Amino acid sequence: MQFRQQALSKLQSREELDIPVRFARPQGWLVLAVTAVVMAAACSWAVLGTVSSKLSAPGILTHAEGSYVLQSPVAGQVTAVFANEGDTLPVGAQLFSVHTGQGTGQGTGQADTTVRMVAAGRVTALSAKIGAVVATGADLATVERIDHADDPIVALLYVPGGSASTVPVGAAVDLSVQSAPAQQFGVLRGHVKAVGRVPQTQQQITGFLGDGQLGEQFSAQGQPVVVLVELDRSAGTRSGYAWSSASGPPDPIESMTLVSGAVHLAAQHPIDWLFP
Repeated sequence: MQFRQQALSKLQSREELDIPVRFARPQGWLVLAVTAVVMAAACSWAVLGTVSSKLSAPGILTHAEGSYVLQSPVAGQVTAVFANEGDTLPVGAQLFSVHTGQGTGQGTGQADTTVRMVAAGRVTALSAKIGAVVATGADLATVERIDHADDPIVALLYVPGGSASTVPVGAAVDLSVQSAPAQQFGVLRGHVKAVGRVPQTQQQITGFLGDGQLGEQFSAQGQPVVVLVELDRSAGTRSGYAWSSASGPPDPIESMTLVSGAVHLAAQHPIDWLFP
């Protein structure tokens, strides 16, 4: 009954048409204006702005032709080593002498077999020393394929197979060199020169680098794709390559040095994430 009386009273009262209606308080208008500005700025950034990303991958400094493992063609004892680690030798140069203990000719005398360089290069590791007894096919040395000691160095990055397609040729690369702390000397600069087409097996990596441990290390997360990085040159540094610091490290960088690479991927507009 009470509600009915209130309704009748409302109907009998005249309409208050002359009283102004307030749609929003000043504080509300301020909040609305700020929200509109923020939304407009966000939409503008999403369309016009760009976001850069990086792809990190392990790698190594080497020469573009890779390395090979020199193996003994005979069983016997190493009696001479004709080179030192770091020496650059031509094809056919003597590297080892292996005493087989077998006679020559009609069974008289004893034979020494000379093991020579299969291809020109720099001796990066000697696996056998004088006095070592080796079997046929035993590893004697690892040789990096180069023609001259001053041949340029490149970086090989081993990128996970699923991420390699995002790496564009020409992309800038920052390389943290194991032997030159980035906090002190900065990073080595380079650009992507080529991206491999197929993933590499552990055996392929080992065969190219001449090191089984490296093959295992770079394939630990699956079969990677090789990204070839050409180092930027600079006449103002001791190494001859460009660094993020003014002069880089005081010593030349050596081949077969481990690095960590950061590839600068193509910048994207944020709206591309919604509409790829």
